[in-house]
Amino acid sequence: MWRRDVLRWGVAGAATWASSSGWAQSYPARSLSLVVPFPPGGVADIVARPVAEALGREMGQAVVIENKPGAGGGIGMGAVAKARADGHTLLMALSSLTVIPEADAILGRAPLFALGDLKPIARYTADPTVLAVRAESPWKTVQEFVEDARKRPGQIAYGSSGNYGTMHVPMEMLAQAAGVQLNHIPFTGAGPAVVALLGGQIDAVSSGPSTVLQHIKAGKLRALAHWGTAPLAALPGVPSLRDSGWAVDYAQWSGLFAPAGIPDAVAQRLRAAARVAAQDARVKEVIGNAGSPVLYLDTPEFEKYVQDDARKMAEVVKRMGKIQ
Repeated sequence: MWRRDVLRWGVAGAATWASSSGWAQSYPARSLSLVVPFPPGGVADIVARPVAEALGREMGQAVVIENKPGAGGGIGMGAVAKARADGHTLLMALSSLTVIPEADAILGRAPLFALGDLKPIARYTADPTVLAVRAESPWKTVQEFVEDARKRPGQIAYGSSGNYGTMHVPMEMLAQAAGVQLNHIPFTGAGPAVVALLGGQIDAVSSGPSTVLQHIKAGKLRALAHWGTAPLAALPGVPSLRDSGWAVDYAQWSGLFAPAGIPDAVAQRLRAAARVAAQDARVKEVIGNAGSPVLYLDTPEFEKYVQDDARKMAEVVKRMGKIQ
């Protein structure tokens, strides 16, 4: 499936409007909508808000955040994929974007969107997810967490942003590697899942640092491990799963997309503005304080990154199988 989408990106790039240069001169003609396909409080929302402000300053038009949660982010992603390709509707997506089309195929359901329906513009962050539990939980280490899960199959509940989402996939990767069964409770986004964890409705989450760091620093949550391949600067001393004995890693990235088929001149205008936003002091401050340093990728590099991630995630989803 991902091969067809790569070809579609190429076709969409070639099939630009004849009046592309005219569009560039008048674009943007009005305020822009930046769709966040999750509720407020999650990684995509935290990244999108300062980026929207910076994009608005650079482009001379307001960039309005529009939260459209549901289906692990698929509802909002699908809405942008079907939007008019004039550059006025944008998407701040997470890495579930590369998973949802493959999940739709496995489930045999009508696709919410195809990967090739969306054009990558810029990546802003790429963080390993963090395994977080309440501070008063009995588990002090990830080894204790796994051992308890092995003794009580299906009894430890974790929350996610939806089936096949960025909080679901890494936990299933850990469960498969450790040979344990966990109880998955889907929510509409990271924000509601973390609220449920704090309130005792679930036992754990795997989420980006930006959604749990403040609660860890406040002593309400405890980080047991992360899915990275190097030490996590925001949480020094927290081991990776690889260092703990399980060969799994996962990055929850965030990036800016537009509907495929936007005029090339408009794509270049967005690309330039996105680059400026990545260097904006306020963007770096807000995202950095949340525990996620800006790890910007320009359009060509981000396109390749998305393609590579889609190929990797296709194999992960196949191993997960059909989940209703």
